[in-house]
Amino acid sequence: MLNYESAKQFFEREGRLRVPRKHVERIVGEDQEEKELRLGAWISNQRSWAGMLTPEQVELLSAIGMRWA
Repeated sequence: MLNYESAKQFFEREGRLRVPRKHVERIVGEDQEEKELRLGAWISNQRSWAGMLTPEQVELLSAIGMRWA
């Protein structure tokens, strides 16, 4: 769920979820260590796999500004 948290962090900071494909987001994990996540690639993959996501996953991402097309 760390990828979702990094997407949410990006959305709260930028006001949108249009993430460049090569963007790397830094986030502090539960272990209090900073991690670098390839958020741009993850967002792109979520769009590609939209048909395989659960309705709950789609709802969470839509709530933070995911554009599916």
